[in-house]
Amino acid sequence: MTVDAAWSPTAYARNGDVEIAYDRFGEGGGVPLLLSMGLAMSRFFWPDGLCRAFADAGFDVVRYDQRDAGESTRFGRAERRGPWAALLGKETVAYTSEDMVDDAVAVLDAVGWERAVVFGASMGGALAQRFALRHPDRVLAVVSNGAAPSDVSGLGVLRYVRFGLLAKLAMTKFPEGREGDVAVLMAVARGLASPANPVDEDEARAWVERELGSGPRDNDAQSRQLGAKWSGPRLREVRAPVLALHGADDPLMRTSASRAVARAIPGAKLLVLDGVGHDLPRAAWKVVAEQTRRLVESDGVPGEG
Repeated sequence: MTVDAAWSPTAYARNGDVEIAYDRFGEGGGVPLLLSMGLAMSRFFWPDGLCRAFADAGFDVVRYDQRDAGESTRFGRAERRGPWAALLGKETVAYTSEDMVDDAVAVLDAVGWERAVVFGASMGGALAQRFALRHPDRVLAVVSNGAAPSDVSGLGVLRYVRFGLLAKLAMTKFPEGREGDVAVLMAVARGLASPANPVDEDEARAWVERELGSGPRDNDAQSRQLGAKWSGPRLREVRAPVLALHGADDPLMRTSASRAVARAIPGAKLLVLDGVGHDLPRAAWKVVAEQTRRLVESDGVPGEG
């Protein structure tokens, strides 16, 4: 079976009027694992090889698109455009972070899972943290990769951001149309990787072809997602097992972000991955899958869900 054939057809969960696209790896069975991607990026950004590594480690893997990304419900144009304006609270709020967390719960309900390990990357990591706060009875464990503490907002987030890559991408001129969309996403994929483990160009192009219409060029979606306010509890109230992952060579978020997450949550573990950027390259797949498995085993989660 090819990796593509291992994924189920796209299905949809509903949270009110919002439809959330998701799919499932393989035949199911094992510990439920929900994958939540970062800012305005679709579920196809998750490496297929990593998902296979999770399945081999005993997980039942489901990935989904956040609202305003991929094949999930997209919202209209923002009244004021600009992700940074949204981060500073100057955007009209289209939905809350609580709404985005509830989208993940809708996926669990649609799949038929009572609880799951929630693994989030970048902004998805912050949502995974918030999932454990808003729905503690639905979470087995949390893995937060390359994410800032979820109870820090606005200017507080900026202390964790590295601006070099963002500035480089902002200053680069890309053509309009499909050719430009591909060029933007390939530039992002290359930029997020560590020099020690550069992006696999063929693999990156495969997901880029699926990602078109979402991601780095959709300023409106970025603005809405960054502007989604969180009014829930503080991280110190998380009681689920938590693993804070971070690439040592992350060009977008400082390792201090995940260190702060680990400090804030009682009993949380921190793992800084050498030779890893703001992505999860092939060299990290085995250790990430193993460490995620150890996280749930240490909490007495059974091997079969």
